Amino acid sequence: MKANYKFSNLCGTVYRQGNILFTPDGNSVLSPVGNRVSVFDLVNNKSHTFPFENRKNIAAIALSPDANVLLSVDEDGRALLVNFKRGVVLHHFNFQKPVRAIKFSPDGKYIAVSHDSHVQVWRTPNHLIREFAPFNLHRTYTGHHDEVLSIEWSPDSKCFITTSRDMTARLFTLDPVEGFRPKTFAGHKDAVLNAFFSADGKTIYTVSRDGAVFTWKAKPSEASDSDDDEPIASTSNGTGGLYNEIANTRWGVHKRNYFNQPGTKVVCTTFHRGSSLLVVGFSTGVFGLWEMPAFSNIHTLSISQEKISSVAINPSGEWLAFGAKKLGQLLVWEWQSESYVLKQQGHFFDMNTLAYAPDGQHIATGGDDGKVKVWNTSSGFCFVTFSEHSAAVSAVEFAKQGQVLFSASLDGTVRAFDLIRYRNFRTFTSPTPVQFSCLAVDPSGEVVAAGSTDSFEVFLWSVQTGKLLDVLTGHEGPISSLAFSPTGNVVASGSWDKTVRVWSVFGRSRAVEPFTLSSDVLAVAFRPDGKELAASSLDGQVMFFDVNLGKQTNLIDGRRDISGGRKADDRMAASNNASGKAFNSLAYTADGRCIIAGGNSKYVVIYDVREGVMVKKFQISQNLSLDGTEEFLDSRKVTEAGNVDLIDDHGDASDLEDRLDTALPGAQHGDMSKRRYRQEARTKCVRFAPTGRAWAAASTEGLLIYSVDESTAFDPFDLDIELTPQALLSVLARREFLKALVMAFRLNEKPLIRKAYESVPRSDIRLVARGLPVVYVGQLLRFVAEHMERSPHVEFDLLWASALLGAHGRHLRDRAGEYASVLRALQKGLSDFEQLISRLCEDNRSTLEYLIDQLKVKQSREDDVEMNDSTTQQAISVF
Repeated sequence: MKANYKFSNLCGTVYRQGNILFTPDGNSVLSPVGNRVSVFDLVNNKSHTFPFENRKNIAAIALSPDANVLLSVDEDGRALLVNFKRGVVLHHFNFQKPVRAIKFSPDGKYIAVSHDSHVQVWRTPNHLIREFAPFNLHRTYTGHHDEVLSIEWSPDSKCFITTSRDMTARLFTLDPVEGFRPKTFAGHKDAVLNAFFSADGKTIYTVSRDGAVFTWKAKPSEASDSDDDEPIASTSNGTGGLYNEIANTRWGVHKRNYFNQPGTKVVCTTFHRGSSLLVVGFSTGVFGLWEMPAFSNIHTLSISQEKISSVAINPSGEWLAFGAKKLGQLLVWEWQSESYVLKQQGHFFDMNTLAYAPDGQHIATGGDDGKVKVWNTSSGFCFVTFSEHSAAVSAVEFAKQGQVLFSASLDGTVRAFDLIRYRNFRTFTSPTPVQFSCLAVDPSGEVVAAGSTDSFEVFLWSVQTGKLLDVLTGHEGPISSLAFSPTGNVVASGSWDKTVRVWSVFGRSRAVEPFTLSSDVLAVAFRPDGKELAASSLDGQVMFFDVNLGKQTNLIDGRRDISGGRKADDRMAASNNASGKAFNSLAYTADGRCIIAGGNSKYVVIYDVREGVMVKKFQISQNLSLDGTEEFLDSRKVTEAGNVDLIDDHGDASDLEDRLDTALPGAQHGDMSKRRYRQEARTKCVRFAPTGRAWAAASTEGLLIYSVDESTAFDPFDLDIELTPQALLSVLARREFLKALVMAFRLNEKPLIRKAYESVPRSDIRLVARGLPVVYVGQLLRFVAEHMERSPHVEFDLLWASALLGAHGRHLRDRAGEYASVLRALQKGLSDFEQLISRLCEDNRSTLEYLIDQLKVKQSREDDVEMNDSTTQQAISVF
């Protein structure tokens, strides 16, 4: 079995904190998800997450204007310089202090970074050359008396304006200018969140948190002495050699406007220079769109129940992107048509469980927020959310046949959802209210079973009628896990009473086979052939039982494998602290040779069942913002009052709503009843894809998908080939058919593609199809489908179709949605071939039957003539 699984995608989390960005082409949105960055392609309806990780949760990201360099900065000010096109980390850098704002200059040559009350400008590193020290400091700018909140460059990249909590904005020039002093824009009564330049650079807009918008323009020189009551940007009247009109202007307040939204604060703003649109997000979840400088409100809309944390507008000014930190929402709104381009939200609290669909195309997840979400594995988007449950969802399971999804919840119901009509068509309940902790579905999809935590019973229902079929009693502790045998004859249940029971539910004997373990049972799983049962216990062991013989066959002690990571309040070192480490989720691979296990740890482990050895161990997160990822605690953080990370600084927040404590004593989910807590790095559920080429884990950070499929296909023909028709013909003359075919697709000329396609000898078709890069498979299949319609080469096209489907069948099946139109065109061509050949065969058959009949008629006539001749001769001889 292949164990070289690599991080493929992160679903279930679309936004955590920090700023969101549009790419320069305006087609994609970049969103920080914990310590990673996700890219949402709005045109092709796809999303992917970069494999690199920051040390902690990302606080700010910036993308260069040419979309070559991505800079992501975490909460401590540690930055990663990334090649955006390839997703490769080029350099690590530490800004030494937390960064609130980071911005590339419009020409892409400089990066402005907030550094507490200072601003640093760095030269942009080259994304093609590996340098030892790529970050070169250009200048440091001082003047603010409190933390800098935002940075905005002028259109000509010669100067920039910064805003701060000290209720002022300041204008700086990139390079020293003789006689110039930084200009201060004062007059606001609250922290200034953002300042913006107009397209012509003659107007500056400043927006403060209390909802005031000031419009600054050049003060007339003659009125500067008489109009003393107006705030004026303080500066000196330097004249010699000033090349920058913005720096040379004497700025003054031209107009004051107010949003007049009662009981709310401005949280985030952005500005589109081309259309002079000001977009503002408020703390009540309302956003507004104003046209400047007239300050005319275009529309105001409530899009969230919580405050909008970040807002961005694409370069064309048509799409607005909003991020809501508390709910984990990411929304893209087209303001002209007033419709959503994208609306995604992860689980509000932890993700508890997951299940793969039988075809491996979809993953269902259940969370503490009581919602069941279904995700598309290829696009990474959630396409349906079921919110019928009123408490945490504890288990989800797909039916083996049919588009049916089952979920169990602590609200005492098991629900069945129709994935064609997207509705809850069955609700199963017990005679007395209980909380369901686990779920299993019969292979036929006719029977569903659920185990309870308080009555220690297993309930079985009929899916067709919704009636309770049976109640299995015998356990003396909460049921932790259920599993139906793939053969469908028995169901296994694991309990905290240290036993696993195998029930023969469909036989007349109703036999029960108990297996006793050394500790509480946390998870059970059947091997795909149904002959072996695996069970994990609280002491970190995984036991294997032969179901037919009823005896233990193997034992794996995995406590040392899963132990690791020291929490902030742990008294023991990570190497010695193996207590409480156990596997709470098990899953077999498709071939049954290996088993994957995850638990309350940062590790997920794959074991070889027969040998009992660890094949590979994966660390699901490097995020130091989570508890349990560090191996050694930092002694510098330990004070007399305890660990600095555990000291409550909730009341020191700048915003009133952040200082308020809304926690309820005794609440175990959500705000956890404690005012200060850290999320732990752990895995609540792991599952293998039916194809065996991917596995997914429901972790603290979301739904992690690991795959052996390489997302980036290497195309060696991109390197150094002179792509001309003459070069193509010379390659064909040398009988390099694969190279010629790919060159034809690169040139994208139909006659050349047809020539290269038809030049491939019949005996080489299978070899060429096997060596074709996957990026050209869809194009070649479409060409084969079109070639079928007008070509007389029936067998040639059929050989190509068979070879391509045989060589790249798995790739096409895993991306069935992406290649749907191509496969439909191929199916149409094949069906046309079938009809043509069948019609031809029918015509030939009729012709052959006619000829045979005519031959028979002719033969019968000849026989009659011969018979008549013979009878005549006999008569003559007689006479």
